[in-house]
Amino acid sequence: MSLQSGTIKTNLHKISSYLFGIRQHIAAKKIKNPLIAALLIIAAVACSYIITFSGIKGAVIIMAVIIGLPVIAAMLISSRVGVIVMLIMAYLLMGILRIGVDFPLGTLMDALQALLIISFFFKQKTEKNWKSFKNPISIMILIWIGYNLLEVLNPAAESSLAWVYTVRSTAVVTLMYFIFLHNIRTISFLRLILKLWLALSLFAALYAFKQEYFGFFNFENQWLQSNPRIRELLFIGGSWRKFSIFSDPVSFAYNMAISGIFCIALLTGPFSRRSKIILTGMAVFFLTVMLYSGTRGAYILVPSSLILLAILRFNRKIMMYTGAAAVFLMIMVKIPTSNPTLYRFQTAFKPSTDESYNVRKKNQKLIQPYILSHPMGGGLGATGVWGQRFAPGSFLANFPPDSGYVRTAVELGSIGLLLFCIFIFICLLTGINNYYKIHDPELKTYCLAMTMIIFALNIGNYPQEALVQFPISIYFYFFLAVINATLLLYNSKQQA
Repeated sequence: MSLQSGTIKTNLHKISSYLFGIRQHIAAKKIKNPLIAALLIIAAVACSYIITFSGIKGAVIIMAVIIGLPVIAAMLISSRVGVIVMLIMAYLLMGILRIGVDFPLGTLMDALQALLIISFFFKQKTEKNWKSFKNPISIMILIWIGYNLLEVLNPAAESSLAWVYTVRSTAVVTLMYFIFLHNIRTISFLRLILKLWLALSLFAALYAFKQEYFGFFNFENQWLQSNPRIRELLFIGGSWRKFSIFSDPVSFAYNMAISGIFCIALLTGPFSRRSKIILTGMAVFFLTVMLYSGTRGAYILVPSSLILLAILRFNRKIMMYTGAAAVFLMIMVKIPTSNPTLYRFQTAFKPSTDESYNVRKKNQKLIQPYILSHPMGGGLGATGVWGQRFAPGSFLANFPPDSGYVRTAVELGSIGLLLFCIFIFICLLTGINNYYKIHDPELKTYCLAMTMIIFALNIGNYPQEALVQFPISIYFYFFLAVINATLLLYNSKQQA
């Protein structure tokens, strides 16, 4: 290990020396070239012109080009760089789009995924190491992808184009699991990604804090006022629901909930007192700003994950803290209040008094006969945006699923719903089994945290569609990959 570390340091020193030499060469010689100087002047004038007439949109595009080209080059050299870029872009994508940047960022994300997948298969051609993918989660993912591809032959589907647009997010994105699993080969890289995720979550939480106490930016106000439907959904009880850098308050709340769960899980790990104090502060902050979203479905995620934590780490200290958390939760639910945020939190634990919950129950009762009579469902994309676009006159086009499980049952039928439930069961079972197989305290904690997050997200997938929006649509498969990567890293450590 020390020899490898020394080699890495030597290589890094050589690279830095080489880059420094290039910079010195450019500064000393190239800048004296009239052609180079003229090109730099033209570029500076062009950038100034674009920013003057396009404002923040132009600045974002220029920064994307300046940063994007070197990043693409780095990705071609190292797929790990691509993984990091993918996770950052998934987190920031919706916030960038809301600024109003006229750039196909969604297509860029698809291209990035395709680049990583192609790079993966090229590497496997030489490495031929498929052993790490021979596990129950990998097998279920391949079965799930196969069934989604088979849906193109669904005789009940109203539109094949809806399938084309939807299969990208329901089947192709799942391949990212294999990319993540392939690239998480060292504990240091896993730590780096987890720290990056926490840093992005902290940025999102601070952004929501700013929205709550200092108001929205002008471009956010323009978006809020652009459609009466947005106001109807987001302006409740005399205040706006906060969404931070995400597409909507639901996505924001779920991301804050799982970030808080992650911090809570890490408190049980072998980390320093200073780290645990920071993690406690971050957990409290994440769960506090989560309340600004007004998303009741997210409020039950933390208590439910704590139940799983108490079962898996059954000891005196954990039971004591879990009991204290349960008492605190009961006080928060029962305490009289005139605060609209706290009142909305309390209603999450009284679903029978919630009008929106009763409407969803009515819709689910209405759609049950259709689900029972269509074992393969109405086809991918039959509901929601793609259904309204490609089959506007169909029965399902205007049906609001309002639930990940209901959408699965409606579009993929009872067969698809059964496969999805088996898939989630296998994921949780693998996480629990790996947790007990791993004896390294740090890796064991990471496996526990990911299992708790998967458990929480699938509870949240009933009242909302938890797994389809950025960034969770990408991070969900990262969490699954970590469950298996931790065991692989532990076995490699034992062999070494």
